[in-house]
Order: sequence, then C-alpha cells, then structure tokens
Amino acid sequence: MQISKPFLLLQLRPEDETSDGEFEAIVKYSGLVPEDFHRIRIEKTGFSSFNLADYSAVIVGGSPFDITTPENEKSNLQHKIEADFRNFFDQVVPNDFPFLGACSGNGLLGSYLGAPLSRKYAEPVGGATLSITEQGMVDPLLTGFPQQIRVLLGHKEACDEVPQGATLLVRGEACPVQMFRVGLNVYATQFHPEGDSKGFTVRIHAYKHHGYFPSEEADRLIKRLGDEHTPYAQEILRRFVVRYAV
Repeated sequence: MQISKPFLLLQLRPEDETSDGEFEAIVKYSGLVPEDFHRIRIEKTGFSSFNLADYSAVIVGGSPFDITTPENEKSNLQHKIEADFRNFFDQVVPNDFPFLGACSGNGLLGSYLGAPLSRKYAEPVGGATLSITEQGMVDPLLTGFPQQIRVLLGHKEACDEVPQGATLLVRGEACPVQMFRVGLNVYATQFHPEGDSKGFTVRIHAYKHHGYFPSEEADRLIKRLGDEHTPYAQEILRRFVVRYAV
C-alpha cells in the first residue's frame, strides 16, 4: 500500500523492548512499512505541536500508566502526559479526526469524554472472547465479523460505562466496554488489536511486577499465549489503516 501522509503513532511505554515490540506488531498487522509511521515516544520526548492535516490518522498504544492512580502518586511525567492528551483530544474529537487508541489510548479518550474509570473491570493478561454489538456489526471496521471474536488484553482499569455520546461496538462479560466509537472516525479499544503471543510475552516479562498478575504466574501465562489466535482483532487494525490511509 502506498500512502502520501504518514500515520502518527504515539507511544507511552518507557521500556525500549516493549515499545519496539509494540511498534513492530503495529507495522506487521497494519500492512504498512515502518517509514509509513511518524513514531513518537512521548514518554521520552513529550508532545509536540501536531498539525493533524499532515497525517492520515492517529494511533495510540498502551502503557503502564493508570489514570486511576491517586493524583498524589502520579509522576510529573504522567501528569504531563494526561494534560497533553486532553489538549490533543481538543483537536481530534471536535474535528472527528481518524483515531485509534488501544488500552491506555482507550482510557485516555474515555476519561476525556467524561466516562468514569475504575479497577472494577480489570482483566488478567491473556485471551478473552468478546461480543460485537448490533451497532458494531454494521461498523466499517467490524462488518462481516462473527458475533464473537477472540482478543488479547490485560489491564488494571477500564471505563465503567460507555462515554456519553459514544457508540458501543464490542462488549465483554468481565469488562463491558471493550470498543467504542465517537462520531464516525474516533475509535478506542480496551483490548490490543496488535496483540500477538510474541509481543505479549515481552510485555509479561516487563510488567510481571506491575500488579497485572501475580509474578509467579508469568511462565504459565506465556505458555497459554501459544494457543491464542486473534485474527479478527488484528483485522481491526488493518481495516483502520486501509480506511483512513491517504
């Protein structure tokens, strides 16, 4: 696929290995090449002044930062990231600019839209079966999918409810808000559409002491990943890129 405008990829993972692995997976399942992305690790460089007209769309990945962490326990870096994203969404949401946020990207967007977040719907690292809603079945990123799909996820917090004005596209039993859309072009997923066993193995090693799961469970979780196949989740990423590539 040839494109004239790159995709803006904003990453928030402090560890080089997890950040590079996420980028590698996004490139792989998007169908693009690394040069088609303007990759920015904002946990290192901070936000710049972006002109959205220079990009086809925006993709935001995951991170170990939790919005529900008490304010007095957040680092200065996290405070700045959250503030910068609020300003960034002031450009993205009113203009309905193509956006796909996964996991942390989902929480940041949900928080911006006023949805309450908590640890009520946390899910352990691994695979989960999710259901596509009636509205989801007619969404361009999901049309033609089976009613249930398998995904990879793992999070300590989530939106407690669908943000006001948003459309729920995918739901889960353990965590109801798994994918929503704002307007026509702004998407967020609680799961990782780029997720695969290779990338998740790296993340399990990196975050085994971060409270996502008991550290002694790491080897068992990695072994179970070998049985997971999530082609529909990855197809969401590919379709997003195909739909919005300019």
